[in-house]
Parts: sequence; structure tokens; C-alpha cells
Amino acid sequence: MAIKIKLDTSGRRGKTVTMISNIQHNPQVIEKLEKQLKQKCGAGGTSYAKTIEIQGDHVDKVRNFLQKEGYDVK
Repeated sequence: MAIKIKLDTSGRRGKTVTMISNIQHNPQVIEKLEKQLKQKCGAGGTSYAKTIEIQGDHVDKVRNFLQKEGYDVK
């Protein structure tokens, strides 16, 4: 199952977040991945369920990082 990356501004008063969804791992792996992505992008973020949100427009950075780590990115 491919990981989906998209930009989202709904419900955030116009602020942009990069959403990484459909991550099929346990919560510990998702938290570790969240921490790595926040460091790579130099931005804040959060994770819940099988989704990670990174503040700002970082689609290209996130896509490149996940592909280097061996994830199937859509």
C-alpha cells in the first residue's frame, strides 16, 4: 500500500501542512518517522492514527526522504 502525500489548508485558517497518510506500521515506527521528518524539514508537526502532519509545504523533501528510506510513495 503506497503512502500518500498531500498539502492541506482546511480548518487551519489558511496555514499549510504537509499530510503523510496511509502509513502501515505500528505507532512506534510512525513516531520515529515523524521525528526524522520534522528534523529533515526543520518544522513542527504531529502524528495521529496512521497520519503525520508537518507544518508548511514540504512535499518534495518528504517524498525524497521516504523514497530513500525505501517506502512506496504515491
